[in-house]
Amino acid sequence: MYYTGEKIRLRAYRKEDVPKALELVNDFEIKRLLITGIPYPNTLKDEEEWFEKQSAGNELYNFAIETLEDNKYIGGCGLNNIDWKNSVATVGIFIGDKDYWGKGYGTDAMKVLVKFIFEQMNINKVKLNTFSFNERAIKSYKKCGFQIEGVLRNELFKDGKYYDEIAMGLMREEYFNK
Repeated sequence: MYYTGEKIRLRAYRKEDVPKALELVNDFEIKRLLITGIPYPNTLKDEEEWFEKQSAGNELYNFAIETLEDNKYIGGCGLNNIDWKNSVATVGIFIGDKDYWGKGYGTDAMKVLVKFIFEQMNINKVKLNTFSFNERAIKSYKKCGFQIEGVLRNELFKDGKYYDEIAMGLMREEYFNK
């Protein structure tokens, strides 16, 4: 089953995505936007193990992001955590192909993911964290309806400096009342 936006579709990961996914997540610039820890390359074994977990029937729905115009795999998004008791989902996204940065593909993918969460999973709140230096992501999330809920000051040390971590959220009622 595909979940389609204006520019992208979200689909299940495929075995043939693994080498490209490994290439994308090992790009230093992309990795520094994704993780709070020390950037360190993933191995092919790491990526294959991650892929195998995707089809193990877990509840952490992860999608490959594919362009509509040429069916090209450009990144991924999904749910990193679901708190069923409190009805809160934590999400993440990355556009790994830099040719698609700043062109609305990430925003479109996040809108489709949020729609899936609110309309298929009956979740009350979607949340995410990003870094203060990732202004492009903050702008994109705001376009999707997310609001800044908090700032963790000097939470992250990257490239010799401390940065804030930004907590953002979108409530079900906000999504349906937009």
